Amino acid sequence: MAALSDGRPPSGSRVAVLGATGCVGRRVAATLEREGYEVLAVARHHAPAVAGRLFAGVDVAAVPPAALAALLARHRVRAVVNVTGGWGTTEEEMRYAHITLVEQLLAALELTPGRPRLVHVGSIHEYGPVPEPAAIAEERVPRPDTSYARTKLRGSELVLDAARSGRVEALVLRAVNVCGPHTTRASFLGSVVERLRAAAPERPVALRIADARRDFVDVRDLAEAVVLAVASPLTARAVNIGRGEAASMRELVHLLVAASGLPPELLSVEDGPVSSKGGGWTLADIRLAGELLGWKPRIPLAETMRATWETPGG
Repeated sequence: MAALSDGRPPSGSRVAVLGATGCVGRRVAATLEREGYEVLAVARHHAPAVAGRLFAGVDVAAVPPAALAALLARHRVRAVVNVTGGWGTTEEEMRYAHITLVEQLLAALELTPGRPRLVHVGSIHEYGPVPEPAAIAEERVPRPDTSYARTKLRGSELVLDAARSGRVEALVLRAVNVCGPHTTRASFLGSVVERLRAAAPERPVALRIADARRDFVDVRDLAEAVVLAVASPLTARAVNIGRGEAASMRELVHLLVAASGLPPELLSVEDGPVSSKGGGWTLADIRLAGELLGWKPRIPLAETMRATWETPGG
């Protein structure tokens, strides 16, 4: 994969990656290191994904801001990437992961000498349901209608408000659904991979698939967008990150089956409602990412599904 920039970051350019053990965090950390950055991996618990990296076991939502600021200062952190967030099932869990954590982080950054730059990864679902075939542009007024989307939006708004008031230098990336290497089992595609791996002639897989079309981005493409955002001077903006294409859920599943090499007869598909954090239609307008960050998605959907199959997540 080609380098993202012509020059190397200055010596001592350390970036703290919050949520470093997850699908997105581990890929962001690897891409930052490829580009010459030093990484401080931050997560609640150590995991094999951060083996060999400088690691801090911290619950960012619980630690006092002064303690977090001291940690960032001690390790000479120049930028922070927040890719935390959860698939919580209760309002309390989601508020803790998406709002309380951001409040604590922003307070810590204000106390940190040099005020490290913040790249906060939000969600396309923050905009709320959008009618087909509309593309979601950054000027759309957010109207989320689920707890997940509302709490994610509030976290992003806190970051943007802090940047607009000059308290921090920060950029929000609103990412579409993420897949590719280490896709979490908590996602639809991750759960499909798990079920296909357990398939056998005596145990065929019956899937209920929503009649929906959604934008998916490869985690490797998302990680490149994050690294470009770290190096960018852009602040107080929200930028959409996606493929800019809406794929049918059936198409994605069939690409996964093709990647698996399993006989197609091991899978039966029926239409039906499926639980989702967002609506049945998502299509990101990604022109601003190209204009402001010089970013565009590079990995074909079939290659993404192959990587999703070959490198399952936890």
